[in-house]
Amino acid sequence: MVSRRDIASLLGAGTLAAAALSPIGSAQAQTGPAAENTFQRIRRTKKLRIAGIVGTEPYYKKDIASGEWSGFCVSMAQDLAKAMDAELEIAETTWGNAVLDLQANKIDIMFGLSPTPSRALTVEFTRPIMLNTFTIIAKPGFEPKTWADLNKPEVRVAVDIGSTHDLFARRIIPNATLLALKTPDDAMLSVQSNRADCVIQVAMLSLVTVKKNPKVGKIIVPTPASAQPTCAGVRAEPDPRFRTFVDNWLEYNRGLGAMKGWITSSLELVGVKAGDIPAEITF
Repeated sequence: MVSRRDIASLLGAGTLAAAALSPIGSAQAQTGPAAENTFQRIRRTKKLRIAGIVGTEPYYKKDIASGEWSGFCVSMAQDLAKAMDAELEIAETTWGNAVLDLQANKIDIMFGLSPTPSRALTVEFTRPIMLNTFTIIAKPGFEPKTWADLNKPEVRVAVDIGSTHDLFARRIIPNATLLALKTPDDAMLSVQSNRADCVIQVAMLSLVTVKKNPKVGKIIVPTPASAQPTCAGVRAEPDPRFRTFVDNWLEYNRGLGAMKGWITSSLELVGVKAGDIPAEITF
């Protein structure tokens, strides 16, 4: 037989278990730095952590002598840090490791990411920072007007494998002969060596490529114009406070015209002037 004392004991245990599962119990269990979301951690530590990628001008540029960073993404990060009353910390990474760095809580935000479906499975994205137009750099004498002109087996198109350029080419010009090479430099060299007729690059990159080496070819914006959004990636968290703040910050600065100013200033770092930008390309 179960005594009254046994029943009281069971009820007491059940009450404690229910308290542990209740919202109040959960909130108490999750207190402390380990339970902080990104927004709270930045406000507490006064540090905003981002990653930078060497040799990716105009997105990121690192001065080898001084170690100082500049570029479009760095300018944005500096302003975001200021808005959050925080200092900016930059750690080197690669495009391939950026998502892993976010997941591992090594950085708080990664500027300049394209929101591909595969990336969206593991991290979240802000509203678009800008739309980056797809262009081609065509070898001398090769001047297609449309994407349809490129969508032929006799046309050799170079891309850097696994990139958004690669994904775009496979979707838009599936009939072209695609040369998927390891790096953007390899893809560009294939045009210079006449193994490819053109290379696909987004405008922010093609403008820099041609400025550095005008003999490499000509920038063409095939019609119909196509663009991909460039966003910032953030960690997936139950509380979206940080992503919401960044979205609001983006809209505020877009309204002020600051975004366009950061873009043009970063292009000027590598010698690209306003007059070098084809009229079909807007940011």
